[in-house]
Amino acid sequence: MQSEETTYQIYSPSSVLGLFSNALKINATINLIYLKGRYAYGGGKAYGNYYYDNLFSESDNISIGVRVSALFRTKIVNNEVYTLRGYIEKSIKNSSVELRFVVDEIIQQEEKAISEEELQRYELIQEKLEKGSTDLETVIRNKILKEEPIRIANIYGNNAIVQRDFAEGLDVSQKYFQISEYTCSITSSTSIAEKLKEVSKSEYDIIALVRGGGDRQSMETFNDITLSKLFINLPAVSVTAIGHTVDETLLDKLADKRFHLPHDYGAGLHAIVEKLLHEKSNSRALLIDEVKKDVSKQFTEQVKTLSEQLAKKTEEFQKLQELSSKQLLDTQKNFAEQQKQRQLEMDNYKKEISALYEKNLQSVINEKTASLKAGMESLQKENSKLTTEVQQSKGDYSKIIIAVIISLIIGFVLATLFK
Repeated sequence: MQSEETTYQIYSPSSVLGLFSNALKINATINLIYLKGRYAYGGGKAYGNYYYDNLFSESDNISIGVRVSALFRTKIVNNEVYTLRGYIEKSIKNSSVELRFVVDEIIQQEEKAISEEELQRYELIQEKLEKGSTDLETVIRNKILKEEPIRIANIYGNNAIVQRDFAEGLDVSQKYFQISEYTCSITSSTSIAEKLKEVSKSEYDIIALVRGGGDRQSMETFNDITLSKLFINLPAVSVTAIGHTVDETLLDKLADKRFHLPHDYGAGLHAIVEKLLHEKSNSRALLIDEVKKDVSKQFTEQVKTLSEQLAKKTEEFQKLQELSSKQLLDTQKNFAEQQKQRQLEMDNYKKEISALYEKNLQSVINEKTASLKAGMESLQKENSKLTTEVQQSKGDYSKIIIAVIISLIIGFVLATLFK
């Protein structure tokens, strides 16, 4: 007797999912259909030239995923109501069916009626634009430069745990801030308003609403008109960091500074402090460099000026030396010429003196000779007279002797003169 072997079909998990995926076929998955709803952007990045967004029902927050081409995406405005044509694609992952609407054509964009609430929001935004925003970086910069702490009031939700994210973002810059933490029901506009009134009585530099995220429906709290009117008139720099990166609430638009996440809020403050410290460090370095440049420039200019002055003085000295040498040569030449002239004058004087001496001597001789001649003549006359007298008086011997003596004297004198 033969034993009969039992046979059965064995499936893998992927084959089971494939069977059910092929079995779930309805007209909406194989034919084009029309969908109408409020279009909401997704992550903001394209994958394979397609964007993955969401289409919400107008009456509630139920949504379906949307896959749209980059070309169609450029024609769609976020949060507007559209009628789209396309088909449903499905995929099964981990025993779950995921449906996605693939856009084939944009049929119509529904005109949006302006409600009284939207008009009030618009007026608040216009009021904020006219009032202007207080620059967060300027406030922090002025406080740090004055070496004053920046006082911050952070309002969190009850039982929130995002304080740690904020602290991690703030990092080492925490020492520049005095941070006070307040809590309230972050999903209640009334609770937030009461807390803002309480906090605004203190002299804080920054008042921030901080939330780590949540469902889209709870974000409507931050579009409340009454809360927004209070928020726009805060005496401090108003900041929002309420968790959603895609949606922008009315408070985000009215805030002086918006951060997407609590960590971004802390990191933003840290970045401002780091920038200021870096600028101060650079300013010191620049100041030192400028001082060095100024000193170097002044030193270079002084050296240049001294070099020019030295060159000028050297040139003047050389010119003076040349002039002095020339003057010395001229002086020596003039002195030599003067010496020569004086020598000539001395020679002329000597000649003149000699000639004058000879002339005077000759004149004296002539004068003496004439005088002697006159004396001789007189003696001769006397002699003749004496002779005559002698002859007349031979006996007068004394006269003869006197005549002889006088003759001898005259002879001696003449002999002396002509010696």
